[in-house]
Amino acid sequence: MPEHVAKKFLAQAEGWKLIEGARKITKTFEFKNFKEAMAFVDKLAELCESEGHHSDIAIHYNKVEVTNFTHKINGLHENDFILAAKTNNILGWR
Repeated sequence: MPEHVAKKFLAQAEGWKLIEGARKITKTFEFKNFKEAMAFVDKLAELCESEGHHSDIAIHYNKVEVTNFTHKINGLHENDFILAAKTNNILGWR
């Protein structure tokens, strides 16, 4: 996906940013503690399974870094931005 197209889709996924030459998008979510972070990860795992599209997730105590890209094409697809928007909505974020 060309970078200018990715930037248009990115406008619908608040707080996410392009990385690695616009091949991936990422966002870090911050929580009060580890337990809240893990509760978010559990909900995200359920979302990813239901979508059949899986985020890369890194947990750092009270922070969860989520990265989306389509492994099959090693780049971005519209589905990555849809999953980003749905990830934001897990906690009512947009």
